[in-house]
Amino acid sequence: MDWKSSISGFRSYLQLERSMSVHSVDAYIRDIRKLAEYLTLHEPDVNPAQLHHEHLHRFIIYINDLGLGDRSQARILSGIRAFYKYLLIENIVNDDPTELVDAPKLGRKIPDVLSIDEINHLLSHIDLSHETGHRNRAMLETLYACGLRVSELITLKLSNFFIEEEFVKVIGKNNKERIVPIGEEAIKQNLYYIEHYRSHQDIKNGYEDYLYLNRRGKGLTRVMVFTIIKNLKEKAGISKKVSPHTFRHSFATHLVEGGADLRAVQEMLGHESIITTEIYTHIDREYLRDTILRFHPRYKVKNS
Repeated sequence: MDWKSSISGFRSYLQLERSMSVHSVDAYIRDIRKLAEYLTLHEPDVNPAQLHHEHLHRFIIYINDLGLGDRSQARILSGIRAFYKYLLIENIVNDDPTELVDAPKLGRKIPDVLSIDEINHLLSHIDLSHETGHRNRAMLETLYACGLRVSELITLKLSNFFIEEEFVKVIGKNNKERIVPIGEEAIKQNLYYIEHYRSHQDIKNGYEDYLYLNRRGKGLTRVMVFTIIKNLKEKAGISKKVSPHTFRHSFATHLVEGGADLRAVQEMLGHESIITTEIYTHIDREYLRDTILRFHPRYKVKNS
């Protein structure tokens, strides 16, 4: 089988069996075509079934020489792995040449976080006189109080909001459920929103159990939440990059800075591995170092 027909079959597999979005499918196909184009130029006799890890090593050297960064190289290699997984499933190849190829080592990027004062400053700029103001306040209080992903926030159900027990049930990645405590301020803002605004809305069929609704009585989109936060950030005059994920990062950082057990933070964030959660220990160390530099008398003398 040649590259063109293999890539065409891979596209169908991603669309039909993996149910990927058009954007994601196109990204995968672009990366596989980079490999196919390289082989056409440098090793034209090699088809997908004949590819060996030595070919891949030479390809990685080639894209590195082109100036592609580690993250781009790792993404391309990930796409090639997915391509060969498909070829194995279809019995087009017998071996996976990507098994012996290591991805570039990627340093962890420490995400931007907001201080507690910045969170309060941001929330204070919500226009509560506007018809969506109390919904936005309740929504952002919940985003910060529970450390939710934006996809979890917009699909949060009224039936999963347990007020008396002070927790919410969240449906995370791969439909995995987790229980997350919710604080008094977030509860107060949600109760006000539900009683004074949501209960008076004309809710469309299929959205009766969604907690946060738009003005037409339907669920919110990811883009709407990003836009709400972007406009609020500009109104509050905050120069940092702020997105829904910033609230999640701030939630985790403030817990770790306060001495929370990392396993508990992992559970609340819904991370599969504690390695993912450990990024917040790096943030905590930076916080501690900054505290020492600012307040320890010996450091103050040294740096004065």
